[in-house]
Amino acid sequence: MDPMFDPASDVAPNAPQRALALHRQLDRTWSDEPGWRGFFTSVNHGTIGLRFMATSFVFFAIGGVLAMLIRAQLATRDGAFLDVELYNQIFTMHGSIMMFLFAIPMLEGLALWLLPKILGARDMAFPRLSALGYWCYLFGGTVIVLSLVAGVAPDGGWFMYVPLADSTHTPGINADVWLLGVTFVEISAMAAAVEITVTILRCRAAHMPLTRMPLMGWYLLGTAVMMLVGFPPLILGSILLEVQRAFDWPFFDIARGGDPLLWQHLFWLFGHPEVYIIFLPAAGALSTIIPIMSRTTILGYGAIVAAIAGLVFLSFGLWVHHMFTVGIPHMALAFFSAASALVAVPTAIQVFAWIGTLWDGKVSFRLPMLYVMGFFLTFVLGGLTGVMLAMVPFNWQAHDTAFVTAHLHYVLVGGFVFPMLAAVSYWMPLICGRWRVRGLGESAFWLILIGFHGTFFLMHLTGLLGMPRRVAVYPNNPEWEWLNLISSIFGMIMSAGFALFAFDVVMQWLFGRRSWRNPWGAPTLDWAMPVPAPSYNFASLPGPRQPDSSALLPLARGEGLLPGAPRDLRETLALDAGSGRPDHVAVLAKSTMLPLFTSAAIGSFFGAVLAGLYWLAPVGIVLTLIAAWKWGDIMGSTTDHPDVRVAPGLTLPLHWQTRNTLARTGTVALLLADGTLYASLLFGVGFLSVVAPAWPAPASGLSTLPMAVTAALALAAMAVGLIAAHRAEALRDRAAGTTWAGIGLAACLVALVALAGLALGLDDPRRHARDALRAVILGFAVFHGVVTAMLALRSLADARGGRTSWARRGAAPIWQLFQSFWLGTSAVSLTLVAAQEVLS
Repeated sequence: MDPMFDPASDVAPNAPQRALALHRQLDRTWSDEPGWRGFFTSVNHGTIGLRFMATSFVFFAIGGVLAMLIRAQLATRDGAFLDVELYNQIFTMHGSIMMFLFAIPMLEGLALWLLPKILGARDMAFPRLSALGYWCYLFGGTVIVLSLVAGVAPDGGWFMYVPLADSTHTPGINADVWLLGVTFVEISAMAAAVEITVTILRCRAAHMPLTRMPLMGWYLLGTAVMMLVGFPPLILGSILLEVQRAFDWPFFDIARGGDPLLWQHLFWLFGHPEVYIIFLPAAGALSTIIPIMSRTTILGYGAIVAAIAGLVFLSFGLWVHHMFTVGIPHMALAFFSAASALVAVPTAIQVFAWIGTLWDGKVSFRLPMLYVMGFFLTFVLGGLTGVMLAMVPFNWQAHDTAFVTAHLHYVLVGGFVFPMLAAVSYWMPLICGRWRVRGLGESAFWLILIGFHGTFFLMHLTGLLGMPRRVAVYPNNPEWEWLNLISSIFGMIMSAGFALFAFDVVMQWLFGRRSWRNPWGAPTLDWAMPVPAPSYNFASLPGPRQPDSSALLPLARGEGLLPGAPRDLRETLALDAGSGRPDHVAVLAKSTMLPLFTSAAIGSFFGAVLAGLYWLAPVGIVLTLIAAWKWGDIMGSTTDHPDVRVAPGLTLPLHWQTRNTLARTGTVALLLADGTLYASLLFGVGFLSVVAPAWPAPASGLSTLPMAVTAALALAAMAVGLIAAHRAEALRDRAAGTTWAGIGLAACLVALVALAGLALGLDDPRRHARDALRAVILGFAVFHGVVTAMLALRSLADARGGRTSWARRGAAPIWQLFQSFWLGTSAVSLTLVAAQEVLS
């Protein structure tokens, strides 16, 4: 190999030529494929992140048009613009698009594009997972939006309360579109949460401990953890409601042991943490932009990190404040009211830290700073009304009125949209390499600010005058008309501002003058690269003495860690999660259509269910399993690789040669979300058992002794599988690995047969909620059994195909984790079913 291309070589050719060779080599390895194929095969974090953000802005524009239709309808009392049915679809679609198709995907896109740049990595931990998330988001979002064109859009509100959303009161597919489409989109959110968590913990710059990580990393880590814990309850609720609508299993039917309040609990277990999921990345952008625009450092780094942790913890104790009027006990009212007020403390810590930073510095009121000022004005007002709504007596008066709608928009637009507009303005030179056209951005800011406050400040007054949410006409309330008319006029002004902002971005991308490097004079790693940012970010990765933008030239010359791509592999460093000590070199996936095919396979399942063609749904499941099998190819290698020389005096193994891989960390994160979904299911069992009126359930027809024997057989087989997984990993011998993987696979199949036998003996799930919950619990066990069996089969294939050796473990560590989870959750589930049977 030419020493110019060899980072381990001691030969020092001409420095400019060597640097140019490094960049060409990296560009060849990391760039997307040319033409149309590159569009479908790209897995690069920069490309996928920009696609997320661009697509979310398109959905934002659609949601904005729907909002203007709502304002046009409410501008007069008679509301002759829309009929009630179409109005219900439009306001449901507006809320659903803004929450599920704009806010969450926008923060996902920013995180995917930005994280490697601020952490000093070349890509996210799982590039194919990022691409899968995007395609699921695009397909699911498109189906939801097209339903409006087809006249079958969801019409029960963005929260889809039951019984309004059950098959009796919404007999068409309108609610099914929401339930299946949102669940499809949530696959994207869960993929992003795993991706963000693992990237922050394992893919930072070498020797960057968590205590020295940029604040944006802390904010996104908190966001990802909240997504892992907050989204599963909504996914579970959507599955239960769809099953009720499709098969008449009575999870929310009071007459048969269900309760509509279970849906509210599951939805708001997601819904209130989601407010802070949206806020935290925006706050991270503020903590990045404010010190740079103030020419100083952030005030109170440690206090802000503590506030982030406090906000993450407290946000999961607030969900019932959306349910103060449903008749919960006074002690619970007091607890959740106090928690709702307490959450203002960590938020205030951050606000005061930002104000202190501004006070300590010399503020430059450029466009990003204008949006920051808009944030302060708007979000603080929204926080004050939030404290008001946290007080139970006031909440009883204002609940479900336009006051709550105004508060929601002040918090979400003030706490997310204004910071995101600041972020786009700030990072656009790094995205497109061009400087903006002067004057357009400032005009857009003032139109948005004035239009927003003119629209929503008055809605506080209409709410206090008693105007409820979700009304299409109000012929007997003339006192609301002039306020609604003024709000509608200012809403049009705000829309013009957003349109001008979009025009400004397009003009900057197409016609802006070339930007110089680091135009803001920022000291952060994201500006230690050329503009626009290259596909590989850094020619060599930052080390202990290269923590900021001053490392631009040394990194470009290849004087950092892991310079170039001499093996023509997409490589980045994987670190110890806490200390930042380099652990191994992770080889990432190259461009592939596999994420597109996988999302299409998953989409075929959702499409079959939406169309009511349940006999076709297994085809989608089989296609998804086939695609999932192909994902495991990168987990193994048929040869032992020599250690890679990362820098003089430092060699590291490739990821095939180590146990603590990124895939293993990602599996732990995924099982955290999986465990949350299971805990939510147990919560549902406990809630209905204690609260639902039609309990105790009718006598069961199960035979106790055969059920107990079958359950014991299933658990014993799972335990044997766990032993086999442990031995297959520990021995790492081809013959022994084949034997133990075969034993483990056989044990999985025995356990699945036993679980199937239990399922066949269940009472009719349509009879009572208890019987439906038993079926879901066993279905949960069967699903995880199938996943575990696939991992056992993958481990067997690895052993037989030479993918395991003393240095290489293949899929065995992942199999062991899933086998342990399957055994633990199944033991709890079968014990619960047995206890219910004994007590009944």
